[in-house]
Amino acid sequence: MGHKGKSALAVLQRNRMLWWMSLMGLVSCRVYGVLFLRRPAVLLPMDLFAIITLLVVITALFSYWNTRFLKLPDSIGLTVISLVYSLVIILAGSIFPGLVAMEKSFMGQIDFSEVLLDVMLCFLLFAGAFHTNFELLKKNISSVTVFSVLGVLISTAVIGSLTYFIFELFFTPVPWLYCLLFGAIISPTDPIAVLSILTRSGVPEDVEINIVGESLFNDGVGVVLFYLIISTVQNGIPSNVGLEVLTHLVREAGGGILLGWALGMLGFYMLRKIDHYQSEVMITLALAMGGYELASVLHVSGPLCMVAGGLVTGHRSKAKAMSRQTAEYVDKFWVLIDGLLNAMLFVLIGLELVLIEFRPVYIWGGLMAIPITIIARFLALWLPYVAMKKWIPAVNMKMIRLMTWGGLRGGLSIAMALSLKEPLPREGFVVMVFIVMAFSIIVQGLTVGKMARRLFGSQPGKK
Repeated sequence: MGHKGKSALAVLQRNRMLWWMSLMGLVSCRVYGVLFLRRPAVLLPMDLFAIITLLVVITALFSYWNTRFLKLPDSIGLTVISLVYSLVIILAGSIFPGLVAMEKSFMGQIDFSEVLLDVMLCFLLFAGAFHTNFELLKKNISSVTVFSVLGVLISTAVIGSLTYFIFELFFTPVPWLYCLLFGAIISPTDPIAVLSILTRSGVPEDVEINIVGESLFNDGVGVVLFYLIISTVQNGIPSNVGLEVLTHLVREAGGGILLGWALGMLGFYMLRKIDHYQSEVMITLALAMGGYELASVLHVSGPLCMVAGGLVTGHRSKAKAMSRQTAEYVDKFWVLIDGLLNAMLFVLIGLELVLIEFRPVYIWGGLMAIPITIIARFLALWLPYVAMKKWIPAVNMKMIRLMTWGGLRGGLSIAMALSLKEPLPREGFVVMVFIVMAFSIIVQGLTVGKMARRLFGSQPGKK
């Protein structure tokens, strides 16, 4: 072996050694705290600042490992590292029981559902919409609307029905409405995990905007449908169920979009009157936080309010109400917010593993749910495409195939499952959603780039 070959091998071995030393060091610190510092195995209640600090430190360390060693897309790399870390903690817990107790104590102080649905989601959706190409979205609005509304409804119905029959045949029967609720939980897709991969794979912009736009809007539609099914479970099926569903969707979804547009226009007029980037950054932040809270008070869709407000701010305000310097500062601020919160979100997803009780029936249910969700995703795209081909001429079967495999599940599905209360099957749904989500992020996420290049080849001007 030549000198260069030996040097490359030495670097690879050193990188692997640093990786495992870092991971073992983090675990060893936990073990040391339990065994030698004689601290209680269960952490004392932590204040909000301490929880955020520890979470940011863990996220920063995991991000370093991914950037330094794995070099995977952030969402995939952070999820993999967090899952590996949680598995190491669980395995080490057989020797040091206090280690798992400490980890569970820390994660037990974080209400994942509340953190995502009530805090993170408004920032993530506003930032995603803010950076969306509005002109491309407007050009593809018919396909985005069809897939994000009809697609979620079809996917929910297909997943719910197939899950019902699977449990009826192989496990303890579960009411059809509960299975429909599972369909609503797992149907929304997450664009964050796949977007960077598709961008580097050089897919056409029309394909990219359909995936991003559909994911932004189907999050809002999915949340509305989720709460509607929960209300139906609690109060019974109304006699005029079709009209009730339509009225609820129009009121919540339409009201959220209208409120977001109004707030975006209010922000536009405020931003146009001043030229002070610090104040203008704060105005956009206030639009996101205040708008989400106002949507909750008015009982309209907060997620769709954020999408509409982010689109207006990112397109109209940035182009016509901000100076070049202000637009640059605002853009970088929301890039930072988006990156930090997404990193923390995918770390939290992996760390949730220590709190989940994996019973065999739940595991088998989750494994069977993987092909069910992929089939439902395909039908949710293919059926509207066949029925409405005349209204969505830009869509083709290549796009349908890529959107099917690129429809990754993320933190929103986990958060909705964790928010369930008795008598709903919370534990089983959490395990099933976690298994589907892990498969989609790791397996589909690592292979969707190859599929994109095979379907569309390399586009000029894109890397």
